[in-house]
Amino acid sequence: MTPVPAEAAKNIKNAAGLTNKMETLFCSIGKDNPKASNDVFKKAAEIIKGGGLVAFPTETVYGLGANALDRTAVKKIYEAKGRPSDNPLIVHISSLPELKTAAKEISPKAEKLIDAFWPGPLTIIFKKNDIIPFETSGGLDTIAVRFPENPAARYFIRSCGLPIAAPSANTSGRPSPTSAKHVLSDLNGKIDMIIDGGSAKFGLESTIVSTVGDEITLLRPGSVTTGMLESVVGKIKIDKTILVKPDENLRPLAPGMKYKHYSPLCNITIVKGDRDKVIKAMAELAERAGEKGEKTGIITTAEDRAFFENRGFELLSLGRETSPETIGAGLLRVLRTCDDLHLSSAFIKAFPEEGIGLAIMNRLKKAAGYNIIEV
Repeated sequence: MTPVPAEAAKNIKNAAGLTNKMETLFCSIGKDNPKASNDVFKKAAEIIKGGGLVAFPTETVYGLGANALDRTAVKKIYEAKGRPSDNPLIVHISSLPELKTAAKEISPKAEKLIDAFWPGPLTIIFKKNDIIPFETSGGLDTIAVRFPENPAARYFIRSCGLPIAAPSANTSGRPSPTSAKHVLSDLNGKIDMIIDGGSAKFGLESTIVSTVGDEITLLRPGSVTTGMLESVVGKIKIDKTILVKPDENLRPLAPGMKYKHYSPLCNITIVKGDRDKVIKAMAELAERAGEKGEKTGIITTAEDRAFFENRGFELLSLGRETSPETIGAGLLRVLRTCDDLHLSSAFIKAFPEEGIGLAIMNRLKKAAGYNIIEV
């Protein structure tokens, strides 16, 4: 285990523009055999039990972990991220018996979802047990719980011997991190340790559903799609905040519902309409921005890339429309690349809001601040 190399840490500041305040350990592990890095996890467990913060890999994005039962440790998550205190956290467990620590009631429909999708990229909301402090639940009497699929995530939680509260390991509002490098960029000097377990498999935060009440409600779309959920529990309700811009006075029931998320520093514009018109409009918009002296980018798919080549734009490739999961996996990475390239603005077309496309557009709308042009 070694501290962050001086070259990597150089000039990294926190969100307020202050210099780093602590030494952040940066430790790489074997993705497929986490037990081979037992010393890393032993150190991580010591940090967690001591009230510290550890960033760790999952199959969705990197999480920023603290002892879910320690209100003081949990407060450190909010401070490190600059996260609003009413934005609830997700409790991560490493085995099904641990669920009873967090959840007071487990409905029959919740049990069906657990059987079908855990471990995996699905977060389920339950009535919380009193042992979970309100700092972890964002002041709510419910708690979001996830049983991750990633072996390193499960080994980390098991090494700690307690539930781990963890939002995404990024500065609040920025694109969620899909690599340890992204975590380092945002949180170096503000957390105790980063466990580097390679790139995230899905690249989109987990699907979140509430099982409190008489029906299952989708609160955040993800890789576990509406169709997949309904094949297990029947018709579900889709919360209106997924489909429209949320009210600023909303009290969020789950992470990602209210506040601006996933946003690069550059301005993102979504262009919606017929494919040919969209491609033409994106090029024209980028050209106009370029004429004003702005460095512009086009976020494109493999199928559309040829239309934008050799026109002076920065081209950022997402994935293939024929494999929408590749677009989901690449989206947050590409949004961060916009800032790496120091773009002033970037343009992307809208995707069909069905299947995983619902999650992709949910993230895109928030990243763009709902800046959508229809052509």
